[in-house]
Amino acid sequence: LGRPGVDCYCQHESGAAVLQLQFLINEGALVTACADDTLHLWNLRQRRPAVLHSLKFNRERITFCHLPFQSKWLYVGTERGNTHIVNIESFILSGYVIMWNKAIELSTKTHPGPVVHLSDSPKDEGKLLVGFESGTIVQWDLRAKKADFRIYYDEAIHSVSWHHEGKQFMCSHSDGSLTLWNLRNTTKPFQVTFPHGKIQKDGRKESCKPILKVEYKTSRSSEPFVIFSGGLSYDKAGRRPTLTIMHGKAITVLEMDYPIVEFMVLCETPYNNEVQEPYAVVVLLEKDLIVVDLTQSNFPVFENPYPMDVHESPVTCTAYFADCPPDIIPILYSIGAKHKKTGYSQKEWPISGGTWTLGSHTYPEIIITGHADGSIKFWDASAITLQMLYKLKTSKVFEKPKPGEGRAAELVEEDPFAVQMVSWCPQSRIFCVVGISAHIILYRFSKYDANTQIVSLEVRLQCETEDVISPSENENNPCFSEQGSHSPQPHHQHPASPGNRTPEGIKDSIPCLKVKDRVVRVPPGYQSELVIQLLWVDGEPPQQITSLDINSAYGLLAFGNCNGVAVVDYLQKTILLCMSTLDLYGAADPYQRLTRSPRRNRQSTSGLTELTDNQQSIDMERSKSPTSDHVNGHCTSPTSQPCSAGKPRVPMGPEGPRLTRRGPGRPPFRKAQSAACMEISLPVSHTEESRENSFSRSRSSSVSSIDRDTKEAVTTLQFGESYGRKSDALPTPCLWVGTSLGVVLLIPMSIPTDQEERMEEPVTIGPSGAVLMLKGSVLRFAFLDCMGALIQSPYEVWRDLNAPEDPDRPRRRKLVHFSPSSSQDACGDGHLAVVCSERQAKVFLMPSQSCLFVHNITESSFVLRADVVSVCNSVCLACFCANGHVMTLSLPSLRPLMDVNYLPLTDMRIARTFCFTNGGQALYLSSPTEIQRITYSQEMCDNLQEMLGELFTPIETPEAQNRGFLKGFFGGNAHTFDREELFGEAAAGKASRSLAQHIPGQGGVEGMKVAASGAVGELARARIALDERGQRLGELEERTALMMTSAETFSKHAHELMLKCKDKKWYQF
Repeated sequence: LGRPGVDCYCQHESGAAVLQLQFLINEGALVTACADDTLHLWNLRQRRPAVLHSLKFNRERITFCHLPFQSKWLYVGTERGNTHIVNIESFILSGYVIMWNKAIELSTKTHPGPVVHLSDSPKDEGKLLVGFESGTIVQWDLRAKKADFRIYYDEAIHSVSWHHEGKQFMCSHSDGSLTLWNLRNTTKPFQVTFPHGKIQKDGRKESCKPILKVEYKTSRSSEPFVIFSGGLSYDKAGRRPTLTIMHGKAITVLEMDYPIVEFMVLCETPYNNEVQEPYAVVVLLEKDLIVVDLTQSNFPVFENPYPMDVHESPVTCTAYFADCPPDIIPILYSIGAKHKKTGYSQKEWPISGGTWTLGSHTYPEIIITGHADGSIKFWDASAITLQMLYKLKTSKVFEKPKPGEGRAAELVEEDPFAVQMVSWCPQSRIFCVVGISAHIILYRFSKYDANTQIVSLEVRLQCETEDVISPSENENNPCFSEQGSHSPQPHHQHPASPGNRTPEGIKDSIPCLKVKDRVVRVPPGYQSELVIQLLWVDGEPPQQITSLDINSAYGLLAFGNCNGVAVVDYLQKTILLCMSTLDLYGAADPYQRLTRSPRRNRQSTSGLTELTDNQQSIDMERSKSPTSDHVNGHCTSPTSQPCSAGKPRVPMGPEGPRLTRRGPGRPPFRKAQSAACMEISLPVSHTEESRENSFSRSRSSSVSSIDRDTKEAVTTLQFGESYGRKSDALPTPCLWVGTSLGVVLLIPMSIPTDQEERMEEPVTIGPSGAVLMLKGSVLRFAFLDCMGALIQSPYEVWRDLNAPEDPDRPRRRKLVHFSPSSSQDACGDGHLAVVCSERQAKVFLMPSQSCLFVHNITESSFVLRADVVSVCNSVCLACFCANGHVMTLSLPSLRPLMDVNYLPLTDMRIARTFCFTNGGQALYLSSPTEIQRITYSQEMCDNLQEMLGELFTPIETPEAQNRGFLKGFFGGNAHTFDREELFGEAAAGKASRSLAQHIPGQGGVEGMKVAASGAVGELARARIALDERGQRLGELEERTALMMTSAETFSKHAHELMLKCKDKKWYQF
């Protein structure tokens, strides 16, 4: 991490845990020590850092590393207690080793334990302080190769820190104590403190937790700082992890939200023998990074410019918008800035390394994340960084459920507000949230605060349960009941069937959450206007919402679940339509469904054995569709035959279905787990393990429900200008409905155009128009003109409803329409409709409804996510399959453009969060805490290099302070220490080859690739080739010289031997 905007992500190929990091200060390199006992040297001078060298220890385990400032020799401590020395330039071990048995006295009977600390004395670089875990500390004279002094303390050591003068040092111990040692007398510490241990009544100290790390830093203008982590007394249960700052007599304890991994004090000087002048502490927590300002007495934290809290509450859904209106990001940022916490340090973020440019090809991008606690976060993702703009809490719309009672407590134990889906129109700034408790919240954006009364609509979108014993009583009643009080169309209401009498104690006609019914004051930003909730029916909880679309130009919102679809007029706050999927078909039902007759009772008693030929043939035909077998089995059946999800049906008596119906005892909701980005609910399963497996099992083509045909989930919805019927001459507003059986329905609507009429006259919804068919559950609709250009949905230009009235300029709705017939006259009227399902994509010509192109996307797998996106000035269909393939198809011809086996579906999280956007980009949650952005556009890849920040910017190394003559004279000959002389091959020899193995890294090759990609690529390659050739020639020359030397030596020896033996007789040999 550098200055805001400069951040970089690198991964070790081994996947081993990183134990320690050491910068080569001001050199543009970094040493990492990993748990697989390998050291790596990273080159940070290139935009994408790469490993230059690796060194793997074979016989010893690395425990601690130390690299002195401006030294090229790295000290490496091991578990066996030995200290090895590595040359950073060549990454080769020196022959110089400090063996543990030499470091301790011969009379010591026990092993001192692993090395936990290494540091050179600030007074003399030739003295190395080695700390062993058992409590032994040795100062090793590197020149004389012997110990200056040894300390044996009876408490285990965790860390050591020097005073800058080099006359004393401080240790932290496992009993929660700090000891201060003076080099004049090393027999005992001259100070022992228990910062958090109080003396109890019996005179003994409280037992304390270990102090895992201590830093002892001096300051010219004040007392020294002692900063440490841990050390609290054991008796305080539930205390949070702490960082303690002792400054003079003041002790400040900072409580952290997460466990502390590591902390580091930032000082003004890199030299360890100067006054340190600390100004900040960087604390790395398990899920956060904070920086504390030490220059102010109340120690405030700096505001972090990096997004460390993506997962503050677990992410349950994502949405990605590229090419937003350019004004939306500053507006959201300014509103979000007003809501930010106060109490931050006034100073600038102290980490300021690297440089960063926006790049010439950035455009406004926003990522929206929905969370388990009901919160929504808007992120600016315009460059390759992520910055939070604005946070919205959807739970504020509802009353808090009282603990131990209330509907929400009983239903969803932990997260009743979890976000399942979001729909956002950046142009009109209307925002819609779907929650797990079958609720939808509509928000409008305003720059002004307001007093508002939230309007609540309740919708009864639930199949009625009939009486099991007498199945023929309600034969002619549709399986749907309608909320009559809000419905302007009385012809949709039906008499209640005899089966829905409400016995005592069964929940009926109540929502899952209670909306606040009082006037509430809302701050600027997104303000809730309308809440729609689905109701319980006869003790059955409402089914989760699987699809949603909102259109600001029409003022309409449509949503569907596995029972049917509903349309709400959010301007007039009325329900326009509330129907089962079956009733939507009318006479145009593409399936010859069986008329329901008393035979149903025979089926329920005898299971699968009594299927008629007709039923069987329909089943066979339908099981070609992957989802006809699974989605419909998951919701409560509208007939008397509920499906028990994922299990084969067994023959049962007349009372059987009563037992399998989900009653109030079974968990009515499941966590946000779904197939097509939460558009299809998965089966409820009782165990965690079966929930993990339900994803693959639900896709099998075994048929578990007999009445499969009647349970058809609405999987996608889209408003748009289209032709509801073949005979239509002009486009009208339509709602496109896609179902889990691969059926597409068009519902034409008549919307008053005048503003006054729109607010008073009802919107009329005509009977269903066209019916189109595909294989598999429908995922996505899009509309193209006859030239193949994308037709945007009409929208209303944003206006602030809370702004003060201007009598000269009355506020009117300003609508933007993209008519399919206006963009081209030459091609005639009409438009193209792109429909993508889990198995195939089709392009239809409207209004004739003829299929122009069809492409079977996958036979063996199924599509999880499909989006129509613009890439390089044209439009394509991007698909992500469950087998990990990312595919793009041209539009409108549906020719495959790309098929990459990117990432097999290993986790439900990926299925839930994967989404594509314009510009050839996509994102998903790669882990619970990380958003992974990917691109499949060459243009984006080419621009990526210049968008990356420069990590290394060369700066002048500050000069060391001038040591006075007397100080230099009395303070020892610190500056005459030459490490090369001691550790080099000439003096120390070579280390054993079996001890560590050198592995050359890819860094040089990567550097060459980067250089080769630029304008000077050819030159760079030629220069590298010349260098390599020169190197090889040099090696050849050396080898030739060696051979000549050895030949000369041989001839000399041979000559000497000849002279020696010349005059000897044979018996003298």
